[in-house]
Amino acid sequence: MKWIAGLGNPGSKYEGTRHNVGFMAVDRMADRLGIRWTANARCRASIAEGRLANGQTVVLLKPQTYMNLSGESVRAYMDYFKLPLEDFIVIYDDMDTEVGQLRLRYKGSAGGHNGIKSIIQHTGTEQFKRVRIGISRPPEGVEVIHYVLSDFTKSERAVIDKVLNLTCDAIEMASAEAFDKVMAKFNAMKA
Repeated sequence: MKWIAGLGNPGSKYEGTRHNVGFMAVDRMADRLGIRWTANARCRASIAEGRLANGQTVVLLKPQTYMNLSGESVRAYMDYFKLPLEDFIVIYDDMDTEVGQLRLRYKGSAGGHNGIKSIIQHTGTEQFKRVRIGISRPPEGVEVIHYVLSDFTKSERAVIDKVLNLTCDAIEMASAEAFDKVMAKFNAMKA
């Protein structure tokens, strides 16, 4: 079984914002698999469970703790179902990557991302797989917080739509192939 957390902030106020691209990715995956979201109060998350094309079970997770506390939800889910971090992948926004690109990694620091910082804090390790979706840096004079909580532009939305499909393709491939192969394929792509 693979378990995939998409990071974002709950509530309609944040839908479609740059910081919620992780939620958008797991929503796209749920749509692709034809599965529905259910609330899990114990883990403070929305969860959708289904099967990938290769028959492997996948659980999608959207922490409902707000971005900065994402690790609380991830840890609660991990502990309750006794899941190993080896089967975990987190999807989130990355300002250091251009819109239209994915960056996959095995491990690393939080790089200033508070959701990842929270997951590292609550799991006690930096060693978990990541899919970073590029949102680019804010234009000069725009504060980071305002930028990440803003919607994508019309032209960016078309690119993000393609990136979300690539993200789902990467997740499907990661369920059957070594993550090195997935990284080699998708780190080189641009939507």
